[in-house]
Amino acid sequence: MHILVTGGAGYIGSHTSVVLLEAGHEVIIVDNLSNSKIETIDRIKQITKKELIFYQEDVTDEAAVDAIFSNHSFDGVIHFAGFKAVGESVEFPLKYYYNNTVSTMVLAKYCLKYGVKQFVFSSSATVYGENDVPFVETMELLPTTNPYGETKVISERILTDVAKANPDFAVSLLRYFNPVGAHESGLIGEDPQGIPNNLMPYITKVAKGKLEKLRIFGNDYPTPDGTGVRDYIHVMDLAEGHVAALEKLTPGVHVYNLGTGRGISVLELVKTFEEVNGVKVPYEIVGRRPGDIAESYADVSKAKAELGWTAKRGIREMCRDAWRYECGV
Repeated sequence: MHILVTGGAGYIGSHTSVVLLEAGHEVIIVDNLSNSKIETIDRIKQITKKELIFYQEDVTDEAAVDAIFSNHSFDGVIHFAGFKAVGESVEFPLKYYYNNTVSTMVLAKYCLKYGVKQFVFSSSATVYGENDVPFVETMELLPTTNPYGETKVISERILTDVAKANPDFAVSLLRYFNPVGAHESGLIGEDPQGIPNNLMPYITKVAKGKLEKLRIFGNDYPTPDGTGVRDYIHVMDLAEGHVAALEKLTPGVHVYNLGTGRGISVLELVKTFEEVNGVKVPYEIVGRRPGDIAESYADVSKAKAELGWTAKRGIREMCRDAWRYECGV
């Protein structure tokens, strides 16, 4: 298949592009490089020993998206091009609402115009709000605790309504949890611009001495050690989940959790990282971060039953691969 990957130079998009290429698909990436680097495109080619097409464009730009669709005959779209930092979304809500929802609407519009019937959307476990864990796909979506989560809920509803109005349109909404780790080659991984908003790249940069210490936001949650519990998933497992969803896609709307089904606390992740890699990660406990919840982990039985997909890599591999990537950056 010929697949358009938006945000394909970013963390999850780049790993998914590798899996797509290795599965024999043709990949066209569009990315505005606002939170990624052009070198990643060459590294994807280096890993796969395959070519791809790259456009440096913003997918909220209708003229640019129209031109890309007119230049190619796509079989499907995997949409990653969204801002993703919970804390930043609380501070800059308009930035998040505009980019994350407009990009979804523009892509859906040009899929319909050009007859592209398969759409895989990068959603998030934040859409569950403060539901009870484990999160199950059939749960009612509660108001989320941050604008980032709201943009994912709105985008899911947009795509659901488009599919209702166009019965041959096939949508897969992938609600995933906390991706960490890197490709085993060490060539691509999570390398955000500026100070990291996500836990693992912050841990690796502290371990490397690039940052002084890790700040852990709150140790008074109702969890075993007081720190937040999340379902950490290896980014390569997540990438494989996207390709499984694409290859099994049928008309209508399909919703899947992509996670491991197990919650791990922040302190547990830090201690495992130190143990696996033989390094120290100095940290301090600070106040809770706006928009965070105590626990988030998945019921992953639906993805296993319908997609034949399960996460294969564990927390130790996540810590090992993230550190290998950091040491090579």
